[in-house]
Amino acid sequence: MRRIAIINQKGGVGKTTTSVNLGAALARAGKRVCILDLDPQAHATTHLGIEPDGQAPSMYDVLIDNKPLADVRTQVDDNLWLVGSDINLAAAEVELAGVVGREVIVRDLLAADEPFDFVLMDCAPSLGVLTLNALCAANEVFIPLQPHFLALHGLSKLLETTALVSKRINPHLRVTGVVLCLCEANTRLAQEVERDLGEFLGNCRTNNVPWNQARVFNARIRRNIKLAEAPSFGKSIFAYAPSCHGAEDYLALAMEVLGEPLPQVVSAKVKVVVEEPVHSSH
Repeated sequence: MRRIAIINQKGGVGKTTTSVNLGAALARAGKRVCILDLDPQAHATTHLGIEPDGQAPSMYDVLIDNKPLADVRTQVDDNLWLVGSDINLAAAEVELAGVVGREVIVRDLLAADEPFDFVLMDCAPSLGVLTLNALCAANEVFIPLQPHFLALHGLSKLLETTALVSKRINPHLRVTGVVLCLCEANTRLAQEVERDLGEFLGNCRTNNVPWNQARVFNARIRRNIKLAEAPSFGKSIFAYAPSCHGAEDYLALAMEVLGEPLPQVVSAKVKVVVEEPVHSSH
């Protein structure tokens, strides 16, 4: 089972969009996928069509009352399950402050849960107890990153945190990929940031750090209005607009994560889109 924490302490970079749509793409590829919403804002929960009203069991009950994940999980599509969140989760940071072993609650519950091919953990834009639980439970980290220079500045702090967790709690934790999101077509800035990021990761290959094998995924998630619209309809991009650029990009990312070639008809279509100038966001 691949347990992947999708994290970045900066908001608005595509964490939830990636968690939901990568999960949906993997599910459509026949993999059993469970998404854990570890953000009190509950954006992944809303994105998948569940109202975070605080009435149904959520990740709060998992963390505070040790409720089994199976009792909280909801199937939202074929091969796709969600353990939802709500605003109550914001109180978990305070309520867990004096709890011994608070950082490994999710890890222990996943160990007792039924096996999935993938568990994707959508993390809050912070490095608190909730994100720490995800890092302790994960064996991989994906970092969604907008290709701007300021985004690179925050990356070092995030990598330091993964190194600390790897050293003290979870020696199996590895940063395996960076997902470039909200990409503008053929801008010099994006190309420069991508080059700098590639050089940085390449220089770490011989270092004893959790990101020494990390790569920048070839799939680029282009800025696309349909990706922004889909959450308001409570649907993944594949249910909302399966032929748009956003669906193509997340399918390409899923195939890359699986190590499988992109279906030929989609691959050809993506190639055409990349080579043509983009005049609109769709």
